[in-house]
Amino acid sequence: MEFRLLGTVSVDTRTGPLPLGPAKRRSLLAALLLSANTPVPVARLTDSLWGEEPPPRARGVIQGHVSRLRALLTGAEAQAYGVELVTLGDAYVLRVPETLLDYQRFEELLMLARQQRSAADTVRMLDDALSLWQGPALGGTFTEGPLQAAAHTLEESRLATVEELARAYADLGEHHRAASVLRAEAVAHPMRESLAAALILALYRAGRQSEALDWFHRTRRLLADELGIDPGHELADAYALILRGGPRPGAAPAGGTDAAGASRAGTGPAEGAGTTAPPGPRVPAAHNPSAAPHPTDLLPRAPRGFHGRNAELAALTRAAAGEAPVCLVTGPAGVGKTSLALQWAHHNPAAFPDGRLFADLRGFSETGEPALIDVLREFLLALGVAPRRVPESVSAAAALFRSLTDRRRLLVVLDNARDSATVRALLPGGTDCVTLVTSRNRLEGLIASDAARPVPLGILEPQDGTALLAGVLGEERILAEPVAARRLAELCGGLPLALRVTAARLAGRPQWTLAGLADELADERGRLTFLDVDDTGVSAALRLTVQQLPADAVRQLARLGHHPGGHFDPYTCAALAGTDPAAAAAALERLGSAHLVTETAPGRWVLHDLVRLYARGLDPASGAEALVDVLDHYIATALAAADTAEPGGEPCFVLPEGYRPAAVRDFADRAAAMHWLATERDDLARAAVAARGAGLHDRAWRIILLQWPQVVWRVRDSWAPLLELALDSARAKQDLYAESRVLNLLGWVLTEEGRTAEALTLLERSPGLAQQAGDRLGEATALINLAVVQAGQGELDRALEGCGRAVVLAREEEDRHTEMLALQHLARLQLSAHRPGDALGSARTALALGPEHEEAARRSLLLAVSGEARLALGEEDEGILLLDRAAEEAERAGYDEGAVRALEALLRVSARAEYRTRHALALRRLTDGG
Repeated sequence: MEFRLLGTVSVDTRTGPLPLGPAKRRSLLAALLLSANTPVPVARLTDSLWGEEPPPRARGVIQGHVSRLRALLTGAEAQAYGVELVTLGDAYVLRVPETLLDYQRFEELLMLARQQRSAADTVRMLDDALSLWQGPALGGTFTEGPLQAAAHTLEESRLATVEELARAYADLGEHHRAASVLRAEAVAHPMRESLAAALILALYRAGRQSEALDWFHRTRRLLADELGIDPGHELADAYALILRGGPRPGAAPAGGTDAAGASRAGTGPAEGAGTTAPPGPRVPAAHNPSAAPHPTDLLPRAPRGFHGRNAELAALTRAAAGEAPVCLVTGPAGVGKTSLALQWAHHNPAAFPDGRLFADLRGFSETGEPALIDVLREFLLALGVAPRRVPESVSAAAALFRSLTDRRRLLVVLDNARDSATVRALLPGGTDCVTLVTSRNRLEGLIASDAARPVPLGILEPQDGTALLAGVLGEERILAEPVAARRLAELCGGLPLALRVTAARLAGRPQWTLAGLADELADERGRLTFLDVDDTGVSAALRLTVQQLPADAVRQLARLGHHPGGHFDPYTCAALAGTDPAAAAAALERLGSAHLVTETAPGRWVLHDLVRLYARGLDPASGAEALVDVLDHYIATALAAADTAEPGGEPCFVLPEGYRPAAVRDFADRAAAMHWLATERDDLARAAVAARGAGLHDRAWRIILLQWPQVVWRVRDSWAPLLELALDSARAKQDLYAESRVLNLLGWVLTEEGRTAEALTLLERSPGLAQQAGDRLGEATALINLAVVQAGQGELDRALEGCGRAVVLAREEEDRHTEMLALQHLARLQLSAHRPGDALGSARTALALGPEHEEAARRSLLLAVSGEARLALGEEDEGILLLDRAAEEAERAGYDEGAVRALEALLRVSARAEYRTRHALALRRLTDGG
């Protein structure tokens, strides 16, 4: 068995490929394989399959595809290979040995190739790696969002491998083969300058100078026409080498640096560009043009154990290709901004023949920032200015610095900048100079004033995190416990600083197992302690960021640490911090600028797990109060959503003791309310779980029960576990009203899921509980749901009697909504009892009760019953007209179940092609989720 992602997503078995079916299913499989042996939450799968606009039934669609994949794998005897698709809470994990994954074998071959001492062996390994590719990565999937990013990363890795193979051929002197390998990719990726530059050099070294020049001019024109830019350093240097008639292989002295060597080092500067003079004081070129420059280098050493970040390194290279570019690497504390900057800066020293300057601006340090004049003095001295000639004022020193760098090719790295103003004073003057800035803040002022090009840095993917661990601990230790290594990477939240601290702890304790440390880190109470070692760690890094914040932002962050959900908006934050949504939004923007929270969609934010743990420790005493505040906020908002989605549909139960709602949002219409309920479903579930864990049972069942409009609308979307939690909480409070109401909803959900016996057991108890609680409308609802199950069991007379009693109860309580619901089910039962006249009368009465804006699903169902009753009475034309109306209303509202039901009834009496087409489309939407 083999799982393929390097080409069309497929599963090969001894009997041939598995029939995976639609693209959504392939996309789901790809998302699971990319995180093989790691639980993938349903929310992430939803994002992978639909992006920012998932359908309302996304969870149910995912469950259907998982079920089908599981059946396919079972049929292919996957367990014999160690392959298993399992459910873990609100996530799925595909357990599969890494040897069965083509992309893992590809990475392994790459690693082995880089360890070979012989160029011929390297060629063989790289050839084997590239032979695994059978087309564009993740073919046959919906490559949007995370899958698009993964496909891009895989493709970048493939292209980088092609370039490595070409360099290996060049080392063997086989330049014709290098050119052949590169040409196909350069044609396919005409905007990738590194490919074009490598091809030009390969052609030149193969003695095909005219072809090399033609390819340069072709690429130059393309860049100008498509992007409006000039060739970058790499292309320009390759062109300059040809024009100079630089030495071909064999002509360069032993150990000499040519463009090939430079290209292997990084972005490919011209041969000889980094030639240096003997050590000695440097005379600025602006003062002594004839002097041979000695490039200064203030860079710290290159980071050790650096891994991954190919996309970000490429983004830096692109950002550095403009005129006087300012590249801005931003990200949270500990994410590896300085390491990335230094890795890129060291990657290609010859690209900056006039030197590389570095300054740690200590914008987030307890020791404070250095004076600007001190930084400028160090730069000026490094550029050869005599100490007595360094100006004393910042403005004069900055002007001299700009003047000296005006005609140079220089790299200036400004690390840990706190604000834009500090950076502006240190910008060089030359158009060929590159400035690389790192900061925990977004520095939007620098983007506005100096066209800084941001390169955001996020957390490491699990495979890169495990590779970082392997760089410190050795491959053998990681390969001995691959699952534990991946779990460690996830518990560290993909944060390089946390990973390095973890590796340091393990490196000093060879007797410790990775699984043992992972178990220690799994306990949130001590995780941050384990991620601190000596004076380095996650807590220390976060403390330096937080101490720069104003008091209101710190308070907001502290309260967010106690938020039980995964996402939050300004309303939730306002409830937590006791402010208003506008103030909360401003605090979130400040926290976002410092990369302490991340905005995943407009007005929707998340907190990194380690930041959440740190924030919780800022004010641990407020945890209980914050939890109650956010629970009451959710209850109040869910009440508003339910009232907007179903006006009058649910009586307002007695609110919990000590209830104090805050920052409740308004909903413009039913669509907005239903969207909120769908979007917040996971966070509402987490809030309910947290409420139960804290003994706040009165709030737990209310938060769950108030989602009833969404439960009714998407009944087959796995609501039973959440409703069972609500039932436990209702019983814990000995609340008969709550127990009856939850039993009603849970019983109906189980009925729709086909679990009739379980539903009957629950629903038979509900009317009596409602009666004891004095909840007559709850009793009516219970009788309706019980009648549906009884009818399914063949007890039609008992079902008709119960539904009739429900109509009477609702009418006595003057509740039109419940009466309409009872009449709808009564009409359906009367139709089943071959009483079409009575069914038509009940349906008419129900439709007369509801206004035009009554819920579309119910109107559609009543129209369908009316149409079927007309058909049973022999009134075919009127019946078809009513069924057509029922289908149209359901289609307009996105109620696919209703559309399918009405169209199926139509197809039994009409052969119109239009009905067949609409039925097929509705059924496809229902089964495929869009």
